[in-house]
Amino acid sequence: MNREEIFDGLRQSPKVDVCVLGGGINGLSVFRELALQGVNVVLVEKHDFCSGASAALSRMVHGGLRYLENGEFSLVRESLVERDRLLRNAPHYVGPLPTTVPVFDFFSGIANGAVRFLGLSRRPSRRGAVVIKAGLAIYDFLTRKRALMPRHEFRGRRSTLGRWPALNPAIKSSATYYDAWVSQPERLGVELLEDALSAGAGVRAVNYAELRLTAPGRYAVRDTISGAEVSIEPTLIVNATGGWIDIANQGLFSEPARPAPLMGGTKGSHLIVDNDDLTRALDGHMIYYENEDGRICILFPYLGKVLVGSTDIRVDDPETVRCETEERDYILQSLAFVLPAIKIRTEEIVFQFSGVRPLPASKDSFTGRIPRDHYCTFVETADGGPPVLCMIGGKWTTFRSFGELAADQVLERLARARRISTSERPIGGGRDFPADREAWIARVAAASGLSSERVETLFKRYGTDAERIAAFTAAAPDTPLPHAGYSSREIQLLIRSEKVEHLDDLLLRRTTLAITGELSLDMADAVLALLAAEKRWSAARQAQERARFLTLLLERHGVDEDTLSARNEQRSALCETTARSG
Repeated sequence: MNREEIFDGLRQSPKVDVCVLGGGINGLSVFRELALQGVNVVLVEKHDFCSGASAALSRMVHGGLRYLENGEFSLVRESLVERDRLLRNAPHYVGPLPTTVPVFDFFSGIANGAVRFLGLSRRPSRRGAVVIKAGLAIYDFLTRKRALMPRHEFRGRRSTLGRWPALNPAIKSSATYYDAWVSQPERLGVELLEDALSAGAGVRAVNYAELRLTAPGRYAVRDTISGAEVSIEPTLIVNATGGWIDIANQGLFSEPARPAPLMGGTKGSHLIVDNDDLTRALDGHMIYYENEDGRICILFPYLGKVLVGSTDIRVDDPETVRCETEERDYILQSLAFVLPAIKIRTEEIVFQFSGVRPLPASKDSFTGRIPRDHYCTFVETADGGPPVLCMIGGKWTTFRSFGELAADQVLERLARARRISTSERPIGGGRDFPADREAWIARVAAASGLSSERVETLFKRYGTDAERIAAFTAAAPDTPLPHAGYSSREIQLLIRSEKVEHLDDLLLRRTTLAITGELSLDMADAVLALLAAEKRWSAARQAQERARFLTLLLERHGVDEDTLSARNEQRSALCETTARSG
């Protein structure tokens, strides 16, 4: 169903059971939950799906080891259960991540941890081996019945430096445990969307649209692409806008009825670094470490590069967040502390991003003490409008259970029964995931006529959905693109089937070209030409889109046009070298 069909349908039948506001991972989760229960539901997203905080996470799928010292045991237990479900339900995007914690003291943190647990202190402090051992023992205990991954182990100083010689030599020991990581969180969000839309004709989703109050208790959806507007009459609204909840509520309620602030988000910034010495130094592990000020930082291999982060800074306006110079310097300083021999040049930072953690409102001066748990609260309207369910808090790992919680509260209000559970439901390319990948790839290659190498690339990118994409790619003449890993037909399918409206939808979210530093100016222009052809844009509209994307890439991600142009030359040189060696 395209945009025009969605708006025509709402014009003809404005009454809907539920309107979900916000197409981030939690909004998509509750949308999917409701759709699968047969609810007539429409999702409205102001920008693109998973373009806010859901595109700016640390790419970790974890239980939240450090939340134990805040006493959030139920959150850690829930997170570990959901982590393990994602390992089963989305194995194409979520995989095990061995995690090593450098330990600089033996007994420090015991007293401070106790008083923090009791709420008597807000200060971050170092965690010694005893505290870390206790936390990891709880981690193992909570996952003992599933045992999907190995238990934790400690190493002495000599053994640790033998495995990771670049670590700060001041360490006393290290601990290794297992969590998980997600390679393409934005694509997993698209798969949740597709799963929901497959549920029936009463399920609709539109990006680049706004839900606005037209009169007390009355609403309209405005298409910011075409300018079209249609009235809508929801029985209930779900505000799943995360860090934007209070801003969204201002547009959902007339001024006298607006609720008190519910959110108090903090900003987390990350860098993507292309440095071979750094990659080798990690030896396939995430290093989960404390900076000198006691704040937790991470670095781990990510799609051929290294992800480093993060910061934790209060923000008032989530719309304007970006990685500032002082944040980049802080992250690099923390990296220099834990791996002092490795030097990072500015040009090796190929991408940066920043997002807002959707935390409950709090006056706590130390952001690390703000609860990370999630809950739902209904806000009743006094003007005859529908009640609004606000989804407060939430971390990426628990998106399914949070969506389930919100959906069950909505179903109760609607006097509807749940008929499907998503706890063991595979997501997108995780369906029918093969035990023998090589045999699966060989079969699809033979059926499509594509090379095994090409099918393997598609499988890594889309899981078992690669079969559908391979068939489409092979069904008509294809042409190469400036990036050898992609072709015109693949990009065309993404444009046609995944609600793509802008160039950044493709280059920042439907693919990993930008975040991995593999995007060149030639590739950006080639993809833009395909998008313009599909959308039938004029030359002027195409130029406007190009300028929009380059501005966004510079302002939000620290990548300028000169850098993209330089990558043209690098790719040309690589192709020439490959041709000569062949």
